[in-house]
Amino acid sequence: MKATHVVDESITVAAGGVDLFTYVYRPDTPVLESPKPYLHPIRTLAGDEVSLFRPHDHVWHKGIAWSLPHVGEHNFWGGPTFVDGGYAQRDNNGSATHRELTALSTSDGQARIAHRLDWASQAGAPVVAEERALTAILVDDASWVLTFQTAMTNVSGATLHIGSPTTKGRPNAGYGGLFWRGPRSFTGGTVQAPTGTGSGNDLRGLRAEWFAFRGRHDETGRRSTIVMVDDPTNPRHPPQWFTRTEEFACLCPAPFFSEELALPERDTIRFRYAVVVSAGDHGDDGTVRLAEAGRSVAFPEVSL
Repeated sequence: MKATHVVDESITVAAGGVDLFTYVYRPDTPVLESPKPYLHPIRTLAGDEVSLFRPHDHVWHKGIAWSLPHVGEHNFWGGPTFVDGGYAQRDNNGSATHRELTALSTSDGQARIAHRLDWASQAGAPVVAEERALTAILVDDASWVLTFQTAMTNVSGATLHIGSPTTKGRPNAGYGGLFWRGPRSFTGGTVQAPTGTGSGNDLRGLRAEWFAFRGRHDETGRRSTIVMVDDPTNPRHPPQWFTRTEEFACLCPAPFFSEELALPERDTIRFRYAVVVSAGDHGDDGTVRLAEAGRSVAFPEVSL
C-alpha cells in the first residue's frame, strides 16, 4: 500500500500500481450540495472505476460519502429537502468540514486514515462533532476491503432527530447513510442480498446484513462487484437498504430508512461498515463469499 497526501485536500491510496481510491477530505463543493468528504474515484485492483462523481441527475452524489438528508432541520445530503409532500430548496444545506488529521499510515497490505470533522448548519451553527476512520486492506489478487467507521456526537444544544424522506412522508425513499453511486454502465445491473438477487426496486427496503451490486464496464466490457456489509454492532442492525438498478446504480445501508433515531445532546452514535471492491462477477455463491470475507476482515472481533 502507498498513500499520497495532497495537504489540506485529499489522500490517494494505491496498491500494485493502481490508485484504489482518492479520499477528498476538504472538497471544493457548492453549499447547495452540502459539502462533505467523499471517496472518488474508486477502482478495483484491475483498474476499473466503480464510482461516479457529480452526475447531472443528482450532482450531490459523489462516489461514496456519509450523507444524511434529515438531521434535525438540517440537510447534510445535498440539494432540496423533502417537506410537506414534496422537495423544496431551503437554506438548510449543512457542511461536514475537516478539522484535524489524526492518523495516516501504510503497511504491507493496509492503509489507515483518520480525522476529526465539524458538522455545521448553513448559517454556521455547530450540529455534530465527528471522528472518522477509513482503513483499506488487501484481501487477494482480485479484492480489497474499505472499512468506514464514524462516531458522531450531538453538539447542537438540543436532541437531533435523524431520519429520511420516508420518515417525512415519501414512501420507499429511505436513503441516508453510507451511500455509493455506481458508474453509468452499471445501470440495469444485478443487486444481491443474502436471500437472492433482484433488479430495479425489487429489494429496496429489505432488511439484510449485506447487499451487493454486480455490474459491467463500458470500454473494457469487464465486470466488477461491490459488497457493502453492516457491522452487527451498528444501531438498527440489520438495516433496511436503499438500492436501485433502474435510472442509476446505488447501494445504501439506511439505518434511518423508516424510523427516526433520536440523538440527545452530547450523546454519541457509532457506525461501522465494510465495502468490498472486487474485480469480476463471482456469481451468486462467490458474492456470498465476498461478503463473508469483508465481514471477517473488517470486523474480526465480532462474534457471529
